[in-house]
Amino acid sequence: MLLEIHPENPQGRYIRQVTDILKDGGIIVIPTDAVYGIACDSSNQKAIGKIGRLKNLDPAKALFTLLCEDIAQVAQYAWQLDNQVFKLIKRNTPGPFTFILKSGRALPKLLLNRRKTIGVRIPANRIAQAIIKELGRPLISTSLVADDDIHQYPNDPFDIHEEYQNRVDLVIDGGLGGLDPTAVVDCTQTPCEIIRQGPVEFIE
Repeated sequence: MLLEIHPENPQGRYIRQVTDILKDGGIIVIPTDAVYGIACDSSNQKAIGKIGRLKNLDPAKALFTLLCEDIAQVAQYAWQLDNQVFKLIKRNTPGPFTFILKSGRALPKLLLNRRKTIGVRIPANRIAQAIIKELGRPLISTSLVADDDIHQYPNDPFDIHEEYQNRVDLVIDGGLGGLDPTAVVDCTQTPCEIIRQGPVEFIE
């Protein structure tokens, strides 16, 4: 199913429809402030398993990303944030940045990879933010395709729907997506290291 949601003023009834699908264990394609991604309810292990099978990812090895509403929600799932990392995240969010942090105890066991790390994002996209807020907890997300599989990320929701309509429960049309993935900042070491540049300048 393809569902068009207004990118600036997401319709409440559609946001509730999306969260109902997520609560039932569905997986969706969602716009972010970078590229479109596949997402599910972070508390639903069956849904996380569906994404793993769809992307051929082993949760013990893969780095999934938590899409969070704000830094307070990030702090619930990451290991204790020191003052420097807290300020770094606050300066650069919401925005197209993925921060690699040490996993906290609240993280679902299925997502606890061997490095015991998790990627976290606070997206600026209003649709993503509305869904996270309505759901009341983070989404688990990963890109539609592996970073080394393509030269350009798919950004047209109609094309994405055509390809994924039989593999996901819902594709959200939030307009054309970005072509560049987020920057990735490894905060598990001191000083933090930018391991992938993104579409927006990082403020150190």
